[in-house]
Amino acid sequence: MSQATSLWPSTTSQLQEEVAKCGRGSSHHTRMAKMAAGEEQQQGHRAGVFKQKNKVHKHGKHRTKGEIERENKGRVGVTVLTKKQRKEQRKMDRRHKANQLRRNKKDQVLTEKRRLGSRDGPPHLVSVVALHAAVDAEAVTKMLRGEGSGGVVRQEQSVSGVNDSFSMVLPRFKQRFIFLRPNPEDMHSLLDLAKVSDSLVFVLDSNDGWDSYGDYCLSCLFAQGLPSHALVCQGVSDLAVKKRVESRRNLAKIAENRFPDARLFPLDSEQDATLLLRHLGSQKQRKLGFRSRRPHLLAQQVSYTPHTAEETGGAPTGLGTLRVSGYVRGCALQVDRLVHISGHGDFQLSQVDAPVDPLSLNPTAPRPAKPGKGGDMDMQDGGGEDVESVRVLMKADPSRRETLQTEAEVDPMDGEQTWPTDSELLEAEETRKTRRVMKVPKGTSDYQATWIVDEDDGEEESCDDEDDDEEDDDKMIDEAMDGEEEEDIDSQAAESDCLSDEEEEEEEEELTSTERAGTDRYDEHMDEAEEGEGLKRYREARANVMFPDEVDTPLDRTAKTRFQRYRGLKSFRSSPWDPLENLPLDYSRIFQFQSFERTRRRVLAEAAQDEEGAVVGWYVTLHIVDVPPSVMESVQTGHPLVVVSLLPHEQKMSVMHLLVRRHPSNTEPIKSKEELVFHCGFRRFRASPVFSQHTSADKHKMERFMRPEAPTVVSVYAPITFPTAGVLLFKQREDGIQDLVATGTLLSCDPQRVTLKRIVLSGHPFKINKRSAVVRYMFFNREDILWFKPVELRTKWGRRGHIKEALGTHGHMKCVFDSQMRSQDTVMMNLYKRVYPRWTFDPYVPLSLPWVKREGSEEYEDLDME
Repeated sequence: MSQATSLWPSTTSQLQEEVAKCGRGSSHHTRMAKMAAGEEQQQGHRAGVFKQKNKVHKHGKHRTKGEIERENKGRVGVTVLTKKQRKEQRKMDRRHKANQLRRNKKDQVLTEKRRLGSRDGPPHLVSVVALHAAVDAEAVTKMLRGEGSGGVVRQEQSVSGVNDSFSMVLPRFKQRFIFLRPNPEDMHSLLDLAKVSDSLVFVLDSNDGWDSYGDYCLSCLFAQGLPSHALVCQGVSDLAVKKRVESRRNLAKIAENRFPDARLFPLDSEQDATLLLRHLGSQKQRKLGFRSRRPHLLAQQVSYTPHTAEETGGAPTGLGTLRVSGYVRGCALQVDRLVHISGHGDFQLSQVDAPVDPLSLNPTAPRPAKPGKGGDMDMQDGGGEDVESVRVLMKADPSRRETLQTEAEVDPMDGEQTWPTDSELLEAEETRKTRRVMKVPKGTSDYQATWIVDEDDGEEESCDDEDDDEEDDDKMIDEAMDGEEEEDIDSQAAESDCLSDEEEEEEEEELTSTERAGTDRYDEHMDEAEEGEGLKRYREARANVMFPDEVDTPLDRTAKTRFQRYRGLKSFRSSPWDPLENLPLDYSRIFQFQSFERTRRRVLAEAAQDEEGAVVGWYVTLHIVDVPPSVMESVQTGHPLVVVSLLPHEQKMSVMHLLVRRHPSNTEPIKSKEELVFHCGFRRFRASPVFSQHTSADKHKMERFMRPEAPTVVSVYAPITFPTAGVLLFKQREDGIQDLVATGTLLSCDPQRVTLKRIVLSGHPFKINKRSAVVRYMFFNREDILWFKPVELRTKWGRRGHIKEALGTHGHMKCVFDSQMRSQDTVMMNLYKRVYPRWTFDPYVPLSLPWVKREGSEEYEDLDME
């Protein structure tokens, strides 16, 4: 390295000497020498005063942590310091906190599981349901109540309204059960009992599993919310030893479609019954939100006392007091809240009593209970001779008790009342002077004559009615369909005339006497009127799919009169629509929340934290006042009684929205505003809903029919119910049978949800000149063209345009579009109006007849519209 470095000059002077020695050196070496000499003498450059300063980069007003620390210079605010201490926990502290929360939740679940059926909780309620007509569910209950199962039956017919029910205690497991067998043909009773049951035992056939009616019951139960369940089959031990394994394997394969993780229990011996009871008492309980957040009970003892004239203070009202005894389930029950009896309505409580528990694990030892809201009362598991059998727990406070008001009070004089001005008085005087001349009957006064309406006025008033508009839309569709039918008939007649007599004779087939008898027998059960209505409904639905929302312009009156309630929108997504504009009179009868979601969270949080009242597991007697005698008659005819305590505001009427999806078993079209039967949570009612699309926009398009492939929002006037809750929609046939048509959940309560009905007016391009065209058949007079001129036009091929001017007086108009028009294209105009559901809420739902699968319901699937 030393030899290499010595080859170069060490200083600048030596470099200059070397260059000079070179004589005539190159200029390049000269410049390099000058630069090297200048670097030794040059100082660091400093910017002057007039140096250009560029703008600082705009980074969204966001400062980094380093910049904030430099600006604060170590200062820390008090709130920031406390938050930092609270937030910045060590890793082990965070882990310990997560473990504590996990342990608390696990302990809570174990406590609820151990309480069910034990001394501190309600008895385990089990419903036995037969899913096949060939199985015997009564043999299952008989096997379970046998002495060999290890249980002690305390009470037969322990549930009012259910003939086959019994209460039993298992001393070995220290648990108590209530078994009942509902009538499978009564769908309402089956669904009501499934809502309150802790477990369901499904009895399957050893060969087929379940039949068509069993599959129908499972569809309803799954849609409503299925609690914990167990599968049972009988008759397996009767088979040969070699066929038992194959039978179990086939049955498990059948049950796997509906119950993928369920275990199949044979029930042919007392040992099998003991295993089933042990499984029911220890299995994991499925939590259903709509019942765990509301106190409810199943009536085990029911009595009715009519009101006397002294109590009512006048004439008898036909009402009375209903006393219902049962175990409190869900959460604590309060006497000031309203109660709902499924299928009968909402009522008030007067007091809550605490009778002796009829199904105590230890009837001799008294147990003190928590003090109730009404005072320091104690409940007893059993009663000695010196202990009172019934004690009053709570009495209703009239000042705190909720009212039965379901609708808002409507004051017709609540509007703004102003004194008429001078100009209005003069106008009224001129109107009075210019009276119209009318022909009235003899002896008619002036006041009576003002109420006589001319024919022209009647037509104008009728067109203002919204229902008439919708009926006209339906008539237009019907006329179009009738025209297609006539064309089909004419074409068929022409084809039949073309056939020769010889061909007709060859095609004729003579029926034998047996075939004719069979045909007559088949036609006996055929209702021609119902078949005609079904065919008409299917054709309307098919026409709506092929030509959605298209309506013909009437010829007998102007379009601006016929469609005066409709308006055009520049954009369905972004154009504004005031939700408080032109509300119907029914909206004055309903209630509305400022924020439904915030109210829902608050009400449910208060219900979860409230521990006052009758605690879960207590055997109580509810005194329900002002109850009609029909409730007691229903119990006496064999229908169970389910009582549920309502949350605040749940008795008030509003606009409820349900998100449903059409059930696959239903193929019949369901039209909007058609009466349906609703099962929403614990409620059951009839109403005529409006269908709309499920979107995230502020406006939603109305659907004329329920779409089978997409979820649909069903809007209806109904009592408020806080989600979550299962929803079932049934449609009642003319013979009284109710078919399941849709299932879903409760969406929200929002009267300001805008549902718009769309109609489409179509026209045909008559003459085309590049981007402009003459369109006809959309309107039939000049006045309508000028009226709808501001509305935007569109075509089926995606062109957009507007009306430029009217041509002539017969409905021809010149239109301009954004690109070249095609002769096979169709010009369309979209018009919208807001629609509301009909106020047809009826809490009374008639009992359904035993369900029978409708034969031939799929014949219309491939109906040809051509």
